Amino acid sequence: MKIALMDSGIGLLAATAAVRRLRPDADLVLSLDPDGMPWGPRTPKDLTERALAVAEAAAAHRPDALIVGCNTATVHALTALRARLEPELPVIGTVPAIKPAAAGGGPLAIWATPATTGSPYQRDLIDDFADGVTVTEVPCWGLAEAVERADETAIDAAVAAAAELTPDDVTTVVLGCTHYELVAERIRAAVQRPGHPKLALHGSAGAVAAQALRRLGEQPAPGAPASGTLTVLLSGREGTLPVPALTYAEGRLLQEATPARTAQ
Repeated sequence: MKIALMDSGIGLLAATAAVRRLRPDADLVLSLDPDGMPWGPRTPKDLTERALAVAEAAAAHRPDALIVGCNTATVHALTALRARLEPELPVIGTVPAIKPAAAGGGPLAIWATPATTGSPYQRDLIDDFADGVTVTEVPCWGLAEAVERADETAIDAAVAAAAELTPDDVTTVVLGCTHYELVAERIRAAVQRPGHPKLALHGSAGAVAAQALRRLGEQPAPGAPASGTLTVLLSGREGTLPVPALTYAEGRLLQEATPARTAQ
């Protein structure tokens, strides 16, 4: 089994690690776009064109499924990606985990990029799945970019700024950008209020990985031999995991499970 994942940068690491944990025997193809990142500030048309190019680079390696490991690309390009690649190649998008988060009753906060915060897409998800729950949309200025660079000072500043915008009574935070899952515990520490129950965090990586297996009719097999290979594509060129990826536990897991060179 071969599963491809795509994103402009290392936000796909969380879903990739989730796939690796579920199926250590799966071959993985990671298709990134360092030449075109970040995708967030691009127009929807431009972003879709970049996403299609990155997806087609992955598809050339003949995977069995493709995960769009990026919320922004899912919002703007999922329809085009499915039109181009399905049914031959199943395409799985990444949607903020608002539904399971709202099931806890809230109040909840959705941390997302400024472009996604307040967007019709996110508002529709709130209306569909969080009716009756108090929801605060929190724009996280610069957080995804800081995580991409593994810039510790910038990460701390962006997390602190978003925490200031998060109401004190919030019990649950939805991580509405895949990059944020790489610093989830730092977010929890910043938002957790003394004397309150442990803050619940809801990311998408586990659900996306499980959905990919379901689309393929496969079952989790975490005890399978760790025989899966790792191919990294950088704007279509075969390369190596970016150095910042190894700052995070998810990146180190991939390197340990499938030895890969790091870019110099």
